[in-house]
Amino acid sequence: MSYCEALPSSQELKLTLDSSNYVTASEASPLLSSQIGNGVAVLESVTEETAASISAAFPEGVVDYDKECEMDPFAVALYATDIFNYYKQRESKFTIEKYIHKQPEMTESMRSILVDWMVEVQESFELNHETLYLAVKLVDLFLSKQVICRDQLQLVGSTALFIACKFDERVPPYVDDFLYICDDAYKRKEIIAYEIKMLKAVGFDLGIPLSYRYLRRYARCAKVSMEELTLSRYILEMSLMEYELLDASDSAVAAAALLLARCMHNASNSQPWTPTLQHYSGFAVEDLYHLVHVLHAMLAHGPRDHLKTVRNKYSHEVFYEVAKIPVPDTLNL
Repeated sequence: MSYCEALPSSQELKLTLDSSNYVTASEASPLLSSQIGNGVAVLESVTEETAASISAAFPEGVVDYDKECEMDPFAVALYATDIFNYYKQRESKFTIEKYIHKQPEMTESMRSILVDWMVEVQESFELNHETLYLAVKLVDLFLSKQVICRDQLQLVGSTALFIACKFDERVPPYVDDFLYICDDAYKRKEIIAYEIKMLKAVGFDLGIPLSYRYLRRYARCAKVSMEELTLSRYILEMSLMEYELLDASDSAVAAAALLLARCMHNASNSQPWTPTLQHYSGFAVEDLYHLVHVLHAMLAHGPRDHLKTVRNKYSHEVFYEVAKIPVPDTLNL
């Protein structure tokens, strides 16, 4: 027999190696087997207890949205509740006091005009809505701590957008783009200097809870229609220009905008604020009553002639022309 014939075939060798290496847990150690069994039993017990506690945490009539999305990696369903609870905890850190009385060269109307212009920039550059909301927050946080001259107001707005773009956009515009939208009224070094000032004013903390993020969360959990969500977005974007809402909670304003939109979209709906919405937002109708009426009055008065960017934007068919929906005289809350 030759040397090659004496060697086992590759298949025989594989079977030999596999069988010699394969040892069951019970053969290796009875103690290990019992430990594994106990571990599985404990794990099953913990899983059952966790499932029971989660079920108990949801009142009757509340849909477990995160459970439905647990297989979607983009929904991060496992962490969504904790993320938004953390946002709510951080809201108190970014409370903005009304500051117009501290700004001798600025009025509420001037602030509204600035926000209207920022919406126009957001449309022109096709920026995310989160970018716009963060920029407006940065403007208000900065102005509540820093007194400025009238001719610096547009510089503050463009700098806030510049910073927000860096935080939220995948491909943020260049500095020169922001100088261009200001008709070259400022120099590159000025916007960079204001960027440093603004970041110092907010403590370099840009993880600010935004009403727009809350709105998307509430709408998803309640599975509201796209038309209702778009109407809510219109109301919320209009509220950015309302100085009266400056010190209101972002989570509450988002909830109030959604409640008002549901009342307007389906006036015959006897229960616009469902148990699911109350559970995920943490607000009952009574908690939102005042804010809803402030937003309703805002829509009823209509925008002034020089503040029509948001209305024109949401009058487009892309946004279901929600800005053209008539505002009811009374609300069924």
